[in-house]
Amino acid sequence: MKDLLRTSDLSRDDVELLLTTAADFATDPLRASTALSNRTVAIYMTKPSTRTRLSSETAIAHLGGTPIFLRGDDLQLGRGESISDTARIISGYCSALIVRTFAQADVEELGAAASIPVINALTDDDHPTQLLADWITIREKFGKDIAGRKFVYFGDGNNMSHAWLTMGAIMGAHVVAATPEGKWAPSSAVVAQAKEIAKTTGAIIEISHDAQSAAKDASVLYTDVWMSMGDPESERADKIKTLSPFAVNSNLMNLATKDAIFMHCLPAHRGEEVSADVIDGPRSVVWREALHRRTTIQSVIYHLVRGDIKGR
Repeated sequence: MKDLLRTSDLSRDDVELLLTTAADFATDPLRASTALSNRTVAIYMTKPSTRTRLSSETAIAHLGGTPIFLRGDDLQLGRGESISDTARIISGYCSALIVRTFAQADVEELGAAASIPVINALTDDDHPTQLLADWITIREKFGKDIAGRKFVYFGDGNNMSHAWLTMGAIMGAHVVAATPEGKWAPSSAVVAQAKEIAKTTGAIIEISHDAQSAAKDASVLYTDVWMSMGDPESERADKIKTLSPFAVNSNLMNLATKDAIFMHCLPAHRGEEVSADVIDGPRSVVWREALHRRTTIQSVIYHLVRGDIKGR
């Protein structure tokens, strides 16, 4: 597999390999410090970022490479050069391309035209690198044996809910997306794909519209911001009102298992999707989760450049 464009590209064996190597990088970030010696990796972002940019640049440096950060207006794309031409040009200079943008189709076009690995670091449809960071954090807490455990995402049925359901299906987990019905529910196509993957892995894929029922006996309570970049401001009031029953607060946490953890991909808006006492409390693992953006992106780059990822 040349690229990581969607969470569903990965097989269970791929995820296991990536998480094992990420754990090694967490212990010793410089264990492969010559893997990208005298090589460059482009990081192209049309969306602002804190964790993705910092983790990507650090990961590349720890592999001995040089990151080249590019904003949308740094390239000729804004003046009419095609995505495919841009991919071919970047392929001549760099060993990999990390992309954080809006349209999934743009990432897929880059992957089709580039001769180097292209990594989806977030689109409006999916967020595979975040889910790898999430699952290594889950592993650190609960180990590999997740039998009987339930992992629940609360809130907007957005790209994070899609990636959450898909990765849960790959990992054979019981995963739930607890969202409102209607326009802020997960894509029916993504849900169907996750259920199809689950047939081969034994996963349980569940969609709920009742936050309290979903939280009962959960081992992970996960959420994301309610207003993502690109969401129209005209929808803010209605969206926040509709999503408010799905806010993760102490009442929901008290319904979970005694060893349950709280997770969030960040940035967080305290008082909206999560209460301050939860995200800043003892059951929150968000800072460790954020650290693993670096270890997992480092692992993805390392293995894709080597050609180790086989795909589903």
